Amino acid sequence: MANSTPPNPPRTSGDTSTGRILQTAFSVAFLLATLFTGFSPKMFSVNLGSVISGVLTPEPGIVGSVPMTLKPLRIGIVSGHWGNGSDAGAVCPDGANEHDVNLAIASLVRQKLEANGYNIDLLQEFDPRLDGYKAALLLSIHADTCDVIDAQATGFKVAASTYSHDKNLADRLTACLYDRYGRITGLPHHTGSVTVDMTDYHAFSAIDPSTPAAIIETGFLYLDHDLLVNHPDVVADGLVAGVLCFARNESIEPTPTP
Repeated sequence: MANSTPPNPPRTSGDTSTGRILQTAFSVAFLLATLFTGFSPKMFSVNLGSVISGVLTPEPGIVGSVPMTLKPLRIGIVSGHWGNGSDAGAVCPDGANEHDVNLAIASLVRQKLEANGYNIDLLQEFDPRLDGYKAALLLSIHADTCDVIDAQATGFKVAASTYSHDKNLADRLTACLYDRYGRITGLPHHTGSVTVDMTDYHAFSAIDPSTPAAIIETGFLYLDHDLLVNHPDVVADGLVAGVLCFARNESIEPTPTP
């Protein structure tokens, strides 16, 4: 009996599926090669980059699965003597007065802090919003006398709220102001002249005690007149740097206690 070739074994369903997968893969590869070989921008009525970008970019307000609900910090800036009737504060022989000097500086501070993304309330001396006011911090801006005193009547001074629930936060705010304001303006600390009007400033007892607060005398309208009146932008830069130091928890050098 002659030898015969055995018949081919029947094709299983696994072989059939593998063949179909390979055939589909080759077909897709061929189609993509053909598409990109003959690609022309006119083939699409919309920008392809924008479509891809839309797919890859999360929906507004969403980062992964975490909603972006954080709001910018709120900061209160009191312009000393503003809105306080006929009380313009210190008045100089040349007509300059503390009310106008404070308001010019406070307005610049507001602009600069808003440019950094903060929500700013520019407040009058006895603003009704001060009652129970809550914010990341409150800073009251003032200037010292125009009176001719002596050669030592120059420099700035800062006092923290004694009503604050967190004394460490209030002290850190004053330390930031001392450090940054002194560096930028070049003015010295006028130590030993912080008054009761500063330590027991009326707004301190009016605001919510959870709000860290401080008051600053930016300089003397006597010997620091040129800086305060003619260069309010420099004064504002010093104050803004102090506020940002506190708000951003920046490091500071040890500051002498006034």
